[in-house]
Amino acid sequence: MSPPYPGRRASVVLFSGGRGGASIARGLLRTPGVDLSLLINGYDNGQSTGALRRYLPGMLGPSDFRKNLLLHLDGGDPRQAALMSVLDHRLPAGSTREDLGALVAALAAPEDPGAATAAGRRGHRVFAALPPESRTPIVRDLTVFLRRLDGHPRGFDLSDCALGNLVLAGAYLRLGGDFNAAVRSCARTFGSPARLVNVTGGENAFLVALKQNGRLLTDEADIVAPQDTAAITDLFLLGEPVVPECRAALEAQPADRLRRTLARARAAISLNPEAGDALRHADLIVYGPGTPHSSLLPSYLTPGLAEAIAANRTAAKVFVVNIRDDHDVRGLGAADLVDRTLAYLGDPLNERRTVTHVLCHRAATASGGPAAPAGAAGRGRAGVRWITGDLEDPGRPGAHCGRRTVSALTGIAAEASLVGAG
Repeated sequence: MSPPYPGRRASVVLFSGGRGGASIARGLLRTPGVDLSLLINGYDNGQSTGALRRYLPGMLGPSDFRKNLLLHLDGGDPRQAALMSVLDHRLPAGSTREDLGALVAALAAPEDPGAATAAGRRGHRVFAALPPESRTPIVRDLTVFLRRLDGHPRGFDLSDCALGNLVLAGAYLRLGGDFNAAVRSCARTFGSPARLVNVTGGENAFLVALKQNGRLLTDEADIVAPQDTAAITDLFLLGEPVVPECRAALEAQPADRLRRTLARARAAISLNPEAGDALRHADLIVYGPGTPHSSLLPSYLTPGLAEAIAANRTAAKVFVVNIRDDHDVRGLGAADLVDRTLAYLGDPLNERRTVTHVLCHRAATASGGPAAPAGAAGRGRAGVRWITGDLEDPGRPGAHCGRRTVSALTGIAAEASLVGAG
């Protein structure tokens, strides 16, 4: 694929979650002349991730950052396959501090496979090819987490925990509770060519949602789970999690009162300066696919983010429509999700050209995803240009083909550059 801006490097910002935009991100990383920044939020709190956040009060969810550290790795290369194994390895049910310690010992001493327990020996085989420049910081950060377990042995179950999340947790502890510094450190450890950026300044916050029927979804795990057909109407980032003993009292409130209660409990968050800088200087801004109400729309709630996007008057700003629906978009079509994006970014009429293009798979309806509204091709809804194309990966129905989607995106970016130059 040819570079989108011949003669110079192009800066691309992709709003992403864990895996929804992975194929597009990989395609961009493979495109010559592209510098990629991935803007991600840390509100995930699935089972083991939620347990880790409770064990380390103040820490955001590491899972989506861990998943994005996998993007550049090639399983056909033994060294990179070993890095993938560290990131994705799950500790078995019933794992103890001693089991994790044995695994770390095996990581630290690859020349001595007989020195550890059975768990450590299994780790030795899987991780034997780790490059030394990555092995050392991985062991360092896991050792920091082990020390935390030694000092606070209760309150955390290692079962099914991703080892990569514990590397991030160890970096977080080592760096004095600075989540964004931990992300930067782990990006270096795993050799990420993409710039991984937490969208906020690292302040802890907990995502909740309110549905049209008044039902309260008390965390990110609820939001992405199967649910009834009522649409999600509101998102809130709270300073404290909704604990089970408070849930019933909240749900007993009328919807309007509940909305006010949740608004008063909002967390104080700020824009990460790295994110603002990336947006203001981007040649292309992509509102990526994924689970909208957990991975994408919450990022747009960050104060100052909309202003950074608006300050960039030359970039193409492209909303990529999911090929298949997620559980959290029941009752919402593609145009509704574009409208939600504009509303959360404080530009409901698109007067600041927050979205310039919408990129939609032409067979979305057949694939079970949100289709473009009738007559959307060309200049359409809210001054946005709707573009349709064959974007699906033939080998993975429901997923974007990175090559096809990136080709469409770079075509949009090149056209916008020519228009701007004219």
